[in-house]
Amino acid sequence: MNAPVDVSFFARAAKPLTSYRPYWAKRFGVAPFLPMSRAEMEQLGWDSCDIVLVTGDAYIDHPSFGMAVIGRVLEAQGFRVGIIAQPDWQSAEPFKALGKPNLFWGVTAGNMDSMINRYTADRKIRSDDAYTPGDVGGKRPDRAAIVYSQRCREAYKDVPIVLGGIEGSLRRIAHYDYWSDKVRRSIVVDAKCDLLLYGNAERALVDVAHRIAAREPIEHITDVRGTAFIRRPHDPTAEGWIEIDSSEVDQPGHVEDHINPYQTTSEQAQAQGQSCSKEDGSQPPLPPAGEGLGEGSSAYKPITIHRPQGAGGVAKLSRDRSVIRLPSYEQVKSDAVLYAHANRVLHLETNPGNARALVQAHGEGATARDVWINPPPIPLTTAEMDYVFDLPYARGPHPAYADEHGKHDGATKIPAWEMIRFSINIMRGCFGGCTFCSITEHEGRIIQSRSEDSIIKEVEDIRDKVDGFTGVISDLGGPTANMYRLGCKSPQIEAACRKPSCVYPGICQNLTTNHDPLIKIYRRARSLRGIKKILIGSGLRYDLAVKSPEYVKELVQHHVGGYLKIAPEHTEGGPLSKMMKPGIGSYDKFKAMFEKYSEEAGKKQFLIPYFIAAHPGTSDEDMMNLAIWLKKNGFRADQVQTFYPSPMATATAMYHTSLNPLKGVHRDDRAEKVDIVRGDKRRRLHKAFLRYHDPNNWPLLREALKTMGRADLIGNGKHHLIPTFQPMTDGSYQSARRKNSTAVGKASEKMAAVVKPGMKSAQPQRGAILTQHTGLPPRAGVGGKGSKHRSER
Repeated sequence: MNAPVDVSFFARAAKPLTSYRPYWAKRFGVAPFLPMSRAEMEQLGWDSCDIVLVTGDAYIDHPSFGMAVIGRVLEAQGFRVGIIAQPDWQSAEPFKALGKPNLFWGVTAGNMDSMINRYTADRKIRSDDAYTPGDVGGKRPDRAAIVYSQRCREAYKDVPIVLGGIEGSLRRIAHYDYWSDKVRRSIVVDAKCDLLLYGNAERALVDVAHRIAAREPIEHITDVRGTAFIRRPHDPTAEGWIEIDSSEVDQPGHVEDHINPYQTTSEQAQAQGQSCSKEDGSQPPLPPAGEGLGEGSSAYKPITIHRPQGAGGVAKLSRDRSVIRLPSYEQVKSDAVLYAHANRVLHLETNPGNARALVQAHGEGATARDVWINPPPIPLTTAEMDYVFDLPYARGPHPAYADEHGKHDGATKIPAWEMIRFSINIMRGCFGGCTFCSITEHEGRIIQSRSEDSIIKEVEDIRDKVDGFTGVISDLGGPTANMYRLGCKSPQIEAACRKPSCVYPGICQNLTTNHDPLIKIYRRARSLRGIKKILIGSGLRYDLAVKSPEYVKELVQHHVGGYLKIAPEHTEGGPLSKMMKPGIGSYDKFKAMFEKYSEEAGKKQFLIPYFIAAHPGTSDEDMMNLAIWLKKNGFRADQVQTFYPSPMATATAMYHTSLNPLKGVHRDDRAEKVDIVRGDKRRRLHKAFLRYHDPNNWPLLREALKTMGRADLIGNGKHHLIPTFQPMTDGSYQSARRKNSTAVGKASEKMAAVVKPGMKSAQPQRGAILTQHTGLPPRAGVGGKGSKHRSER
């Protein structure tokens, strides 16, 4: 049945960010940095702040940091915005540093989820924090968004709290929490915020700020897209909504066979093992009118579809005024099938063109309330993206973090700032739909691109204004380097589409794959005076890149600094299908093009593929086959990425429920079960397969290979995966992130004893070890006198 498609939300004029009348405080002008102290406020002539932003990151006034973007956007609307960065959360006093906000608090845990920032995939506490001066850990609490909200409420009880950031986005409904290994309530309930803004929230925040400034009570602001809030039962603001109950998974009963019209009544009875004879008494009498058939009967009542008065047919229900009721928190907490079902429904309602509102009950009786989630925000236009990125950012850390020389180096260096110091974000969003990734849940799948002129202007600003610039732009990208200006060929199809990915299981026929606008930007940017090199550091979607050989040639010959990192994630079909990633054949095609164009340019360049261990759907045999592929292709992974179940991701739902929401959710054998890698021993084994070359892993691998019946892979030939001999090791592992690693001991440094007679020492040769993969040719001079090992970078 072909239902009529509603008019696309993209065809409707969302109110532009620049169309609001500025707040009266705009007369104070632009602050060089948003103030972090009373003294700075006084220098600006302020007696108070209209909005105070609280963040778990150090304040860096750069468009790659969410709090700086939000602050500058609000400032451009005329509001006086102050920032409290990484406050001491032990009491409410630090939250009073800028005085009482006139309008509201804006709270975020920072650019990263505070739990992912603080803990490794093995739930071990990190000793560093890239968003803190000096890379010092422990400057933000666990679940920072909740803690900060509580302290804001203590500081000034009557000031509304607006929560945002990725930590809030990924926790907007009841969600599995990896660190406590249980399902937690929506963060709206736990943080007790007045309003949650999810995703890139400029459009929603500007609207909310002006409405609060106009003295509209925040509890009345329930119609803004991209927001979530609490509604009590029978709330009058919910009147006029059509509720679609999706709180249960369908459980169809027995379906009776169709009656053969060519059989007689007697033949029909005989086929069912019964008789139509009155004498044999085998037919039970029919019940009196209005009564049921009694216990044990196989009779079923027909399904009746009720539709609200005046709503028309089911296919014509207005999506604008429809809300889907998800299973309650209590249900998903105790029922894995309903958790997987809720996750599937949520991911089906992510397209701003057709998404419906969601509602989820929390609590029962007197504590009952609904978490209401409005549809995602309308994506920013190119003009609005330019508006956001062209604001007067200082492009550096706040002076409060500078050392005695006014620099941000050495002890005051902020690693996250150093990483993006000379990089440029050209777009937002990702339509890849990788199940382990949070980008789509946060930024959406609609690509929002800046204009070419805006990007070039930022390149020139870096060249002319940023200290320490040497002529090299470290990145020109975004969540995915080569999705700039890519999207659906038809706005009507895009608005109606409900696919979770535009590139899985193959590239959609309606997706544009034209890389010409990106090629044009690359060429124009590198031709600027003073620009020596432009590198591409963002992740590359190579299955899209191979559709444009000209782009691959441009990238390889001009924008690769010797090594290009890409992420096939795995080689085997089982885990790849659970990740929604292309097969390894796409990598092989890209590799062939990469090598061809590198050779044409006379350059020795190498691909560095990244892989995930222990992802849902990965068997031990899958990891063994990946290890064989790695050895065959000469790769020795130094950095190992283990699956990290982030809140709300589809792969996390698989991890928690052992079900595959991508295939539909059922309570019977139709449900697809997923192999989940749990327990430290099995996770260590999967990591060990990725680091098959590490002698510390050989005992574990030998045991596993024998158990798997693959002892033929143990031997001392080139075709074997691991050797039979075992050098002396101390069990330590040194990663590129040294602070998060066990220190390398003297025993492993010496690699002295080899148990097999006649074998040469296992001592590694100097200069043969590289940062990422020791299978690559060594750099000249590495390990030599006075040289610095690249892994210390």
